[in-house]
Amino acid sequence: MSFVSLGLIDPLLRCLDTLGYQKPTPVQAQAIPAVLAKRDLMAAAQTGTGKTAAFALPLLQRLTMEGPQVGSNAVRCLVLVPTRELAQQVYESFCTYGANLPLRMHVAYGGVSINPQMMKLRKGLDVLVATPGRLLDLYSQNAVKFDALQTLVLDEADRMLDLGFSRELDAVFAALPKQRQTLLFSATFSDVIRKMAGELLVNPVSVEVSPRNTTVKAVKQWAVTVDKKRKPELFMHLLKKRRWGQVLVFVKTRKGVEQLADILQAEGINADTIHGDKPQPARLRALERFKAGEVQILVATDVAARGLDIDALPQVVNFDLPIVAEDYIHRTGRTGRAGATGEAISLVCADEVTQLAAIEMLTKQTLQRIDEAGFEPEHRVPVTDAGGKAMKKPKKLKQPKSPQQIIVPKAAKQASRKRR
Repeated sequence: MSFVSLGLIDPLLRCLDTLGYQKPTPVQAQAIPAVLAKRDLMAAAQTGTGKTAAFALPLLQRLTMEGPQVGSNAVRCLVLVPTRELAQQVYESFCTYGANLPLRMHVAYGGVSINPQMMKLRKGLDVLVATPGRLLDLYSQNAVKFDALQTLVLDEADRMLDLGFSRELDAVFAALPKQRQTLLFSATFSDVIRKMAGELLVNPVSVEVSPRNTTVKAVKQWAVTVDKKRKPELFMHLLKKRRWGQVLVFVKTRKGVEQLADILQAEGINADTIHGDKPQPARLRALERFKAGEVQILVATDVAARGLDIDALPQVVNFDLPIVAEDYIHRTGRTGRAGATGEAISLVCADEVTQLAAIEMLTKQTLQRIDEAGFEPEHRVPVTDAGGKAMKKPKKLKQPKSPQQIIVPKAAKQASRKRR
């Protein structure tokens, strides 16, 4: 199958040829005809499989073929995403694919001034990519109108609910026209998301090109067991021993991100950070520096698990395991994209066995465990069974400090007394 056979127009085909897209991915092959036919759609696909192009290409074609119809503050296509980083990425994809098309597009998210976004909306937009919170800010100030809305895209809707956007989404849905096309795209679909889809979508086409809750096969995954306090030392050791190039490192907390970055920088390693406390311009600057190869290590919280699209990223390291098991899939999906290979390494301590078990149960695979010489954990990580449950936690092995401290069994003591 080719993009030509999908019925895409020449400007889009020329763009895809320039980008080196030779043939559609499975999700693109199934989704593009459905979107062109104005069908509602529910699609599940692993990250890195061309999900954004699957809805951006047909929507750009339809908007172009219908001609300019944008009124003041109006939006024809609305794409909702959970994070600022993903909003910027999706917007850039629309701009790239639509470079040869006469369409007006913009992105709106918090953390930056709202005024430029309001100015862009005054003449109306064909495509608006936005996060729920900033979209509602614009709507409350009458800066955006939905009367002309034709299509709503929910990208990574499960993550929006994980981040607590349920009320914001309900408010957005209430403001939108009932007659519209709705597209749901995500790497994973929880039962809650499927219920929401049942309420929003009308007779949708269902596309599921990969099993639910699976990681990319091209990504080699393994875990190194270690005591929690020695994780920074182990990471530095692996970085030098394995001669890693660029690495995306996920840490559980914002404080932990900055602490690890400080350790790396003290060792002369060029590192930068992305987390929720960092101003949006600084987050974008860190991401651009990493993409340009100016930064070797990017340390991030899960705010970056979705929304980072970096060509040929070789390694992802889970310095801390994620609290939500689904986030492991999105973290590992930052490498091994578009058919490339990659590695996802997890540094696991005994306190994280519950998260490890949940990940293994979700992905239906057991992570290979490796003990790194010199870093064998004093607090052993319990074994997990096939059902993703932690087995009985092994006892910590105590080494006696001197012969006098050796504990003699009670029976041996009694025998000794009799001999005396």
